[in-house]
Amino acid sequence: MVRFPHKALLAAAALALGAPALLGSTSFDGGFEQRVLAAHNLERSRMGVGPLRWNPRLADNAQRWADYLAATGRFEHAPENRLNPEGENLWAGTRSYFTPEAMVDAWVREKRHFRPGVFPNNSLTGQVEDVGHYTQLIWRATGEVGCALARGRQEDVLVCRYAEAGNWKGERPL
Repeated sequence: MVRFPHKALLAAAALALGAPALLGSTSFDGGFEQRVLAAHNLERSRMGVGPLRWNPRLADNAQRWADYLAATGRFEHAPENRLNPEGENLWAGTRSYFTPEAMVDAWVREKRHFRPGVFPNNSLTGQVEDVGHYTQLIWRATGEVGCALARGRQEDVLVCRYAEAGNWKGERPL
């Protein structure tokens, strides 16, 4: 009979066997699309809104803009395409520090200022800027998302594009 000298040895063995999965949770590689999509859909589910589907065309558009922002160090929304509008959320943070889930969570945390109602009167602070990322994320008419990550000299930049675009004046997010 093999006898383990201590429960700590069992815990260490379990940790060692699970290490690849734990390390993968902070990787920017494998599963980025699925992780960003899941982070969006978790909050949409909490709000009773249907899930988003991944759209490769939106992701390609997001990648072009994320690359531009990372290369130039700028942080601004892309010019609007009035013929085919896309919603857009932007995030930037310390290079290689944040997980995709934490990036999306920065938008989800705007929920603390959100109140149901007609857009743009959805902010408890009276400032649409305090909830605009969140309302786009949960916008009921939005069905697709595509996101991309680019690395700048000091920051990572996440751009997510949405179709149908949200944040339309006079409409309700939910």
